[in-house]
Amino acid sequence: MAQKNHDRGSTGTMPLVTESDRIRNVVVVGHSGAGKTTLIEALLAATGTVSRAGTVPDGTTVCDHDPAAVRQQRSVALTCAPLFHHDFKVNLLDTPGYPDFIGELRAGLRAADAALFVVCAADGMDAATAALWEECAALGMPRAVAVTRLDHPRADVDEAIALCQRVFGDDLQPLHLPMLADDGVQTAGLLDLLSRQVLDYSAGYPPQVRPPDLQHLPAITEARDELIEGIIAESEDETLLDRYLAGEQLDPKMLVDDLEAAVARGHFHPVLPVCAHTGVGLDALLWLLTAAFPAPVEHTLPAVTGLDGTPRPPLACDPAGPLVAEVVRTTVDRHLGRVSLVRVFSGTLRPDGRVHVAGHGLGERGHPDHDADERVGHVYSPLGAQLREVAYCVAGDICATTKSGNAETGDTISAAEEPLLVEPWEMPEPLLPVAVVARTRADEDAMARNLGRLVAGDPSLRLVRDAETQQLVLWCMGEAHADVVLDRLRAGGVEVDTEPVRVPLRETFTAPARGHGRQVKQSGGHGQYAVCDIEVTPLPEGSGFEFVDRVVGGAVPHHYIPSVEKGIRAQLAKGVVSGHPVVDLRVTLVDGKAHPVDSSDAAFQAAGALALRDAATKGRPALLEPVDEIAVRVPGSFVGAVLSDLAGRRGRVLGTAAADDVDDRTVIRAEVPATGLLRYAVELRSLTSGAGTFSRVFARYEPVLTP
Repeated sequence: MAQKNHDRGSTGTMPLVTESDRIRNVVVVGHSGAGKTTLIEALLAATGTVSRAGTVPDGTTVCDHDPAAVRQQRSVALTCAPLFHHDFKVNLLDTPGYPDFIGELRAGLRAADAALFVVCAADGMDAATAALWEECAALGMPRAVAVTRLDHPRADVDEAIALCQRVFGDDLQPLHLPMLADDGVQTAGLLDLLSRQVLDYSAGYPPQVRPPDLQHLPAITEARDELIEGIIAESEDETLLDRYLAGEQLDPKMLVDDLEAAVARGHFHPVLPVCAHTGVGLDALLWLLTAAFPAPVEHTLPAVTGLDGTPRPPLACDPAGPLVAEVVRTTVDRHLGRVSLVRVFSGTLRPDGRVHVAGHGLGERGHPDHDADERVGHVYSPLGAQLREVAYCVAGDICATTKSGNAETGDTISAAEEPLLVEPWEMPEPLLPVAVVARTRADEDAMARNLGRLVAGDPSLRLVRDAETQQLVLWCMGEAHADVVLDRLRAGGVEVDTEPVRVPLRETFTAPARGHGRQVKQSGGHGQYAVCDIEVTPLPEGSGFEFVDRVVGGAVPHHYIPSVEKGIRAQLAKGVVSGHPVVDLRVTLVDGKAHPVDSSDAAFQAAGALALRDAATKGRPALLEPVDEIAVRVPGSFVGAVLSDLAGRRGRVLGTAAADDVDDRTVIRAEVPATGLLRYAVELRSLTSGAGTFSRVFARYEPVLTP
């Protein structure tokens, strides 16, 4: 076991946190390439959590330990990296910036109490980051912005801050301004607006604190006035504004207290320039994480119910309260089995304790409802892939547990004697289908096992066995997500291939027709004899199949009539033209013949099928395809491009309307054949620079038409 822990990267024990108000849970978000993982690595090194900072190109960072992340040079999964600073434990949650992994991002938002947005000083931000800011605003989540990569040749900190204010709103204010070196290019320090001091990093990290030079005073004064006015606007002291306007020099300590309260309430959003490579701003960012961001006791916790859905009193972040925790991520380790990343909302999670693991409400996503009592194994503080054992985990903290046989992402862990359910977070809908097939028969069992593990750990992944096409379809968030899933399958020793996704089509009749079926065979001994005549009538879309018996005079014996219907139904399932099921018609049995010796159930089944095939030669059969109704959400500037693209997919636009919850967003409703939506998740993202999203629901089947 010691060897297994070593392979996993376990580094022994960790300092124990006993008070919830000494914990900070911060999710780090931003577009891919903004520098989130590198910034976290620098913070870990600055606090002595790691001996030296790793790099993304070398694949040596704490957070990007997944082989897929190392290969792709970007984060593909949620990772927890805790650090200690001035007796505070800060759980930094690194999230992928690529839109395909939004499921990991949503899990990080659920586990955190505040969000740090990372914006590159050279590349700005993407539309997905702006949309995420709006989502956090709707949740009332405290937010701050770190402008990174100050050492990039194209870095423009002032423009990046101005961009953040334009996109995120006027309640963003910088706490520091960059101070350029003598070359006028590199950032050598920061101008602290509250203290009116210079943080000089010319000699490295930590900085030297000194008074500002004369040339810095005008910039400090102007920016400081704007910052103080923003803080005063959020202050609960109604006399503060009058005192400030009267020229009183406000106590910086009082301003800091008001700033911290405003940030914690989610009403004020500071901006900090930070450079991971030079150390500029790391100390200011650590102060912000510990002093300004809220403790878990200040954050509203999700609602809870009993297993039967009965509402329960709101949770409190109390280590002595009832145990309620949630699995925010699940992975499978080859030595330790299932490893669950857990956010404890209430109570204290202890090793060897008896708990109840419950998951409800995700049956349509391939996660059937389940309940089980389990014994917790060890409790760990995770640092990337490393697991450091702790004695327990109090309310507000994040930990990892191992060897659970039932826990899946999104499950609730509660006291066995009082099982509860946490209200689930919103799961993104996967919209890119990928059909997978095992390369050999020997791979089929291994593929089934590995797919079960992947689905258990990734709620944004849906696994469907199509009953009509017999394809095993993985519904993913996009191509990058699909690549990671397939790589993880192959890493588990499974050889898999992909094949084109087949859309289940239908056939129907477009005109009435008569059909004659004759099954007569004599080959010595007992023969076959059955004759039936049918009339086929098309029915409205969605009517299904009707069978009517209008035989008179016993032309077809009563006990053979069900045989005719059975044969017709079997032929309907096989199709009459292209091998697709036939729908929406009425078949009326009007006449037939039987033989007292040679007629049989099998003969009349065959005659019924022959009669339907005969009618198909006269009933003008048509091929039907599924049509979905979609709702596309895009910024107004992309509406024209999306409408033109939908026309090329044989789509019918039903209407457009302004989005209710977001400015400058338009919702386009349209009906599009499902064959035109197979790769729409990828193509819409490309068309709208990542700003467009859509949802889809099945509408009906319609005749296949060419563009």
